[in-house]
Amino acid sequence: MKKILIIIFVLLLFGCDRTPNGKSYLVATDATLVPMSFMSVGNTITGFEPDLMRAIAKEAGLDVQLVNVEWAGLLGGLITRKFDMVISSVTILEERKERMAFSEPYLKSGLALVIRKDQEGIKSFADAKKNNFLFGAQVGTTAYFSLEKDPSIRKKGYQMYGHAVADLINGKIDAVLGESTGTLFYQNKNKPLFEKVKMVGEILTNEHYAIVINKEDTELKTQINAALEKILKNGTVSRLHRKWDLGLAAQVPE
Repeated sequence: MKKILIIIFVLLLFGCDRTPNGKSYLVATDATLVPMSFMSVGNTITGFEPDLMRAIAKEAGLDVQLVNVEWAGLLGGLITRKFDMVISSVTILEERKERMAFSEPYLKSGLALVIRKDQEGIKSFADAKKNNFLFGAQVGTTAYFSLEKDPSIRKKGYQMYGHAVADLINGKIDAVLGESTGTLFYQNKNKPLFEKVKMVGEILTNEHYAIVINKEDTELKTQINAALEKILKNGTVSRLHRKWDLGLAAQVPE
């Protein structure tokens, strides 16, 4: 009986600790962009990035829980430690490095321009700008930052990429600038949302996506990078790239 009690005590003390330090890490993602991160049937967070985060966690021996957070609250919530990491197609930017840390990149991607199919003669971003288009973009993203750099560009900010596309379809704006991953996925799959719009020109920028971590969490960053390096080398990331049909929208770093 005494031996049984000792076993139960040990299980209670250590049994719930699924990670070496007994910590469960909260990882935030904006689950509104198919196929990167979105809510599936049953209210489960799924997509390329949730799959990637779970693969990294498994390799590193970490326990992670994914939580859906609107884009506007992601980086601020990380800084105030509402959660431990962010994985949500966040581009590595020098100005962001001043306040937060980044893992090594897990994808290379960029921005793409979408217009209505009935807009003739527009073949590029330069054409749209020349025609004084009103551009829509998700606030806080590199798409919106790029529009802000040129005061002559007319722009409108949105909390969600899909809302901008809806306004484009309804004629409230003239074009949408957004991540190529989501844009090309919808286009290639002929989703209903994209029946009346089209992507024009090439992918406009060269960006690198990474997991965002608090600057003070240097040990966690080391663990994440070590695990990411392993699953890049063993082909796991490439398999997820194919699973979610990212195609030319994004490339796996070599």
